Amino acid sequence: MADLSSARVLMIATDGFEQDELFEPRQALLDAGVRLTLASLKTDAITGEKGGEKGDSITPDTTIDQVEAGQFDALVLPGGVHNPDTLRMEPRVIETIRAFVDAGKPVAAICHAPWLLVEADAVAGRRVTGWPSVRTDLANAGAHVVDEEVVVDGNLITSRNPGDIPAFNRAVLAALEEAMAVAA
Repeated sequence: MADLSSARVLMIATDGFEQDELFEPRQALLDAGVRLTLASLKTDAITGEKGGEKGDSITPDTTIDQVEAGQFDALVLPGGVHNPDTLRMEPRVIETIRAFVDAGKPVAAICHAPWLLVEADAVAGRRVTGWPSVRTDLANAGAHVVDEEVVVDGNLITSRNPGDIPAFNRAVLAALEEAMAVAA
């Protein structure tokens, strides 16, 4: 694996994130030496969900208003139902996602998080996947939707559910390695 100690990754989440979809990619990135920043709508602790039940909490490093896409090499968006549904109503979140997409930086979204890609007008003509209940929204936004554990289309990385996390993590790390090699 390439040295990712200079890589900076932004993760955006709020209450109702799918616990494993935040904590497992976060740990994989930290284990790879990545400098990770978790941004949310506020700096108070946010609480996840696991299996429909209240899950663990984590305190964000900063708020979405305090970050710019130019400070980071990649973006990771955990799913859960409430998390992306809340975030897609926040203009600053959507502007940030759009800035990553427009800059060609890796943007990884799992489960319900591709809703955020729809809101950011990032899926038209792209091959993507997501949780079954968001696939119609993806298709209506012009995406070519498939049912695969991880789909990489240019700078977009999408996965369906927590069971796909190992493949999702591998794809995120590979995209980050490639991005860092290009930047070097």
